[in-house]
Amino acid sequence: MSRYAGGMPSTERTLSTPSAAISPPPRDMKGLLSALWVFAMFNYLYADVMGLMDSTLLTQYLRGQVDSLRITRELLFGAAVLMEIPIAMTLLSRVLPHRANRWANIVAGIIKTAAVAGTLSIGSATGYYLFFATIEIACTTLIVVLAWRWAPPAAREART
Repeated sequence: MSRYAGGMPSTERTLSTPSAAISPPPRDMKGLLSALWVFAMFNYLYADVMGLMDSTLLTQYLRGQVDSLRITRELLFGAAVLMEIPIAMTLLSRVLPHRANRWANIVAGIIKTAAVAGTLSIGSATGYYLFFATIEIACTTLIVVLAWRWAPPAAREART
């Protein structure tokens, strides 16, 4: 069909190629998920660095209490475990087989999304923390959605 009908631009589009030819190429989902975990980690890290540059928070950290949250060794251990999740997922996303990989990304993404969302209810969040938290939540939510929709290799091959 012509792009122009009667001298006016047409709003109709026609495709002369089969739908398989216009579908997006298969993604390297393992690489994409790993990269998203690295992206999330940099945001977690820099949000924490910014908190250390905030003199009000730094003073509270040095006193061992931030707002109503007491900084204990147990709390720091829990924070270490939470941070190990995205660190491990950068590797696990690349090496786990499809089914385990998919579920590990879904579970880890849900845990990290909930953890960041939960921190928003502790104390008074600063503007920069809200900025980072929004990006972190969006990233881990995207990880969950991508992993949820990730078809097994056999299913992808059957569609092509």
